[in-house]
Amino acid sequence: MLLWGAAGAGHQEFALTSAVHLMLHYDMPRLHAFYLGSAKGPFIYPEGIVYVSTSRSQAQVLDELRGAFEETYADTLERHLTFLDLSREYFADTVVPAAWSAVPSPLLGGGSSTPTADGGPLRALVEGIDQRAGRQLVVLDSLTDLIVRRGVEAADLLTVLKGLRRRAKEWGAVVYLILSEGVAAPALEQAVLDSVDGVLHFSWTTSPSHSHRQRTMLVEKFMPVLAHVPAEYQGRFVIRVGAKNGLVTTQYERV
Repeated sequence: MLLWGAAGAGHQEFALTSAVHLMLHYDMPRLHAFYLGSAKGPFIYPEGIVYVSTSRSQAQVLDELRGAFEETYADTLERHLTFLDLSREYFADTVVPAAWSAVPSPLLGGGSSTPTADGGPLRALVEGIDQRAGRQLVVLDSLTDLIVRRGVEAADLLTVLKGLRRRAKEWGAVVYLILSEGVAAPALEQAVLDSVDGVLHFSWTTSPSHSHRQRTMLVEKFMPVLAHVPAEYQGRFVIRVGAKNGLVTTQYERV
């Protein structure tokens, strides 16, 4: 699933909110039902969260979560988290000093250090996720970093995405890929969209009836779900990000 959008429009908040609300199925079933509703299943839930960061540490991610949302969010995520820090591989052979990208060992929940830097960040990404294979929710933060990184070839990146899509189905995993809009060349951006099964597009919009911008989410692609959604419900959702409930949808708009 590609979470694609403008800066600050909500794609990262969606990933974190979704991860926490799904894990509440194990920790606080009643609160999970409050957030995700009473739709009848059966549902298959991820067994944990694998968070892959290309340039930030686990402490930084959790601190940002604590600053943005109430304490329950960071606590819940931390209990179910396996953190894969690719900073060492990402910053290798750059002007960034090695001390800046030092990765402590062992990783939170991982039980081992990061993979070898040989082969660059793409190799580390593939090996790291493969070691943690299973019915997980994988968050790649971020695809944007990999696209702009010197030495990461577009063809190699697209091959990894296609391979990851194939393997995720075999694992029973869900993968969130976070991508900022407009960073990649149009041809590469379209190729990325074609390499995933689902695309949620986040944007800032304005209208004559509002004096302020609002965040919206549009389901651009979702195989095979969209085929079963009536045409009158295929629109965009107005979303809000708050400290108490994370990212929530507030209304539906036809487009």
